[in-house]
Amino acid sequence: MTSTAATPEEYLASLPEDRRAALSTVRDVIRTHLPEGYEEGMQYGMISYFVPHSLYPAGYHCDPKQPLPFASLASQKNHMAIYLMGLFGDESAKAQFRQAWEEAGKKLDMGKSCIRFKRAEDLALEVLGAAIARMPVADHVARYEALLLEPRRRRG
Repeated sequence: MTSTAATPEEYLASLPEDRRAALSTVRDVIRTHLPEGYEEGMQYGMISYFVPHSLYPAGYHCDPKQPLPFASLASQKNHMAIYLMGLFGDESAKAQFRQAWEEAGKKLDMGKSCIRFKRAEDLALEVLGAAIARMPVADHVARYEALLLEPRRRRG
C-alpha cells in the first residue's frame, strides 16, 4: 500500500498500533546498524534508506531523480515487508543471510529482496542488523554498478 506520508514519522503515525510498533522495532534495528553515509527518508511510499545524490549523483537507474535505494520498510495489505536491495543479485550474500536466519530459529518468508512478516517477533532481528551493517555505501554502490553491467539486468 503506497503512502503519501512525507516523513518516516508521519508514515508510522498513519499505521494501526500493532503495525506501528512492529515497523518501529525494525526501524530501530536498521538505524542502529546502518553504516555511515546512508540517509533515511521516504521513497516510493515507504520508509527508505538510500545513498544520497551527494554520494552517488547518478541516482537510481529506473528514476535518476531518486537516490540509490538500499533498504525499505512498508506496511502492505496482508503483511509488512523489509526490502533489502543489498542482497539482490548476490547469491552468496543471500545464501549466507538465509543460513543465519535459519540458525536463529526463525521462519524466513523471502522473495527476491523482500522479507514478509506479520509481527516483529517473527524476525531474526540480529541477523537483519548484521546484514545491514555488512554493507557500507561504497560496497553497495559497487555491487549495484556491477549488476547494471550484466546484460540481463540492463532493461530495469
